Amino acid sequence: MARKIRVLVAKPGLDGHDRGARVIARGLRDAGMEVIYTGLHQTPEQIVEAALQEDVDVVGLSILSGAHMTMFPRVCELLKENGAEDIIVIGGGTVPEDDIAALKENGWAREIFTPGATMETIVRWINENVKTG
Repeated sequence: MARKIRVLVAKPGLDGHDRGARVIARGLRDAGMEVIYTGLHQTPEQIVEAALQEDVDVVGLSILSGAHMTMFPRVCELLKENGAEDIIVIGGGTVPEDDIAALKENGWAREIFTPGATMETIVRWINENVKTG
């Protein structure tokens, strides 16, 4: 039997709005995943430390502040430095289409879910892209 998928939901930077991140965390939990929510104002270092300590499969970054082109690369760099490139990084929030393409092309995010993405879409993507057993 496969183990539960473990997801860390994080709010990097100065963005103080976390309603969407909390909704996603609850939805993933309700879909049978183990979810760790880091809370507001996390640094990339704090996020990666939590991801390593919690042995997660996925880090989901929720960004509304416009700092996605700084935060995603830094989190990925720190994961790589710690030998954890196997952790999938995804994101959500207000990210322009051109930046979504750049984040994916550079390997800084496997997928970005913009406002309006359904919980079913997010759960399905994670289930199809994370192997647990």
